[in-house]
Amino acid sequence: MVLRIEDKKAIVAEVAEVAGRSLSAVAAEYRGLTVSELTELRSNARKIGVYMRVVRNTLARRALQDTPFSCMQEILVGPLVLAFSQEDPGAAARLIRDFAKDHEKLVVRALSVGGKLLSPKDINVLANLPTREQALATLMSVMIAPITQFVRTLAEPHAKLTRTVAAVRDQKQVA
Repeated sequence: MVLRIEDKKAIVAEVAEVAGRSLSAVAAEYRGLTVSELTELRSNARKIGVYMRVVRNTLARRALQDTPFSCMQEILVGPLVLAFSQEDPGAAARLIRDFAKDHEKLVVRALSVGGKLLSPKDINVLANLPTREQALATLMSVMIAPITQFVRTLAEPHAKLTRTVAAVRDQKQVA
């Protein structure tokens, strides 16, 4: 398909804008996947808020040039799909990892987080990052733990007295 220069500029601008506000990116080779499999992957990406785009490598290099993902430029070789996580840093990695389990033709070529290029083997590390909700829940449990322990400590003398009185009552009933 021949693209006009205006179309190419629009694609570069769109990908650059998305990359500029994304938290992480995954580049995966999709050679050998059917159209229906790619459609399924894109549908899954839309459901979890991952921006996914198949872009020519020359256009992708230009789009990533002044973004935190410029470290991926040398890796962009072959038919690649770019996935950008916009809200959750591990969303794109989880999507690609889970989809690749069922479709071995989808191969991770590059990962990038915070301007650093990661090895494709690190996809599990990135995919296992907690979601925002999980991180907030963990933070809240850590913050509430000292207060909970303090309340238990304050309530313990009363509970111990109650248990002691109950034990004395039980002894008197047996005798």
